[in-house]
Amino acid sequence: MSATTRKRRKKKKHIPFWLKVIISLLLIIIVGGGIAAWRLYHAIYQPNIFLGERQTTHIFIPTGSTFNDVKAILYQNGMIINTNTFEWLAEKKNYRNNIRPGRYLIHEDMGNNELINLLRSGQQDPVMLTFNNIRQKEQLAGVLARQIEADSLSILKLLNDAEFLHQYGKTPETAKLLFIPNTYEFFWNTSAEQLMTRMHREYNAFWNEQRIQKAQAINLTPAEIGTLASIIQLETSKPDEYARMAGVYINRLNRNMKLQADPTVIFAVGDFSIRRVLNRHLETDSPYNTYMYAGLPPGPIALPETRVIDGVLNHESHQYLFFCARDDFSGYHAFARTYSQHLANARRYHQALNRRNIMR
Repeated sequence: MSATTRKRRKKKKHIPFWLKVIISLLLIIIVGGGIAAWRLYHAIYQPNIFLGERQTTHIFIPTGSTFNDVKAILYQNGMIINTNTFEWLAEKKNYRNNIRPGRYLIHEDMGNNELINLLRSGQQDPVMLTFNNIRQKEQLAGVLARQIEADSLSILKLLNDAEFLHQYGKTPETAKLLFIPNTYEFFWNTSAEQLMTRMHREYNAFWNEQRIQKAQAINLTPAEIGTLASIIQLETSKPDEYARMAGVYINRLNRNMKLQADPTVIFAVGDFSIRRVLNRHLETDSPYNTYMYAGLPPGPIALPETRVIDGVLNHESHQYLFFCARDDFSGYHAFARTYSQHLANARRYHQALNRRNIMR
């Protein structure tokens, strides 16, 4: 063996066993820590929502919900992929004691952290509340309840509560007028009381000083203007007739003539399928029957739109006292100054109804 070979063998050293153990343990810790970190990251940040073919959906958390209620809502249809990681992080973030009711927009790439932060924050996706073509309070309450958390019975109760409505200057008969047809942004978990407060604020915003002054010039209150507008809205579908028709009714009111508005009779009867008002309908004893009672009815027979209200406030000044639907069924009306002219118009229209076999 050469001297060079002997030197190389002397230089070669063996790693002590204890050091190998330490290095192995360190490697295991590093690898295990990496795996644990990956799992932790995955549990917190990776998407954990399954929505099928949808990319987004809304969930509704009712007022008074518990953590178990929220889990039931989220777990239905398998919306949460890994329920264990969701519940683990929810406990870590103390969501159990920070549940906020509302309507929340959920998207498919949400992780547990983003979802829980959203639900904890109460950052709801607002509801765009709309209502129109409403006649009765029961119908209004039903339409509203389908869009917010407040149920129809709680809304209807307030619409019929004279003492509650007094603070808003309304009665059970005029309560509907607080609801100016439009689109409003609301939180889903709005209560019936909050709804009424908000609509009163919107009502006051609509009835600004300019509109109030116009109503005073006609010698009618905003409630009376709204009631008259509701009649006109059901009389004609033609916006260019609003102001002229309003002029007819105002002329009749100023002469203490009965309004004799067919839509009020239909409202009194309660059968909104009626297309032809008959003598037997006119015999319905109701304060809403303007063939039987003079003046305006106690309240609106529909929710008047803003453009109809403005049509009343800006009514035409003329001498017409009568109008009747045209016999061409165009939706327009024939206006008359005298009763004899009106009878001739009405006769033509009734003959047209008969030809079409419209008997009720």
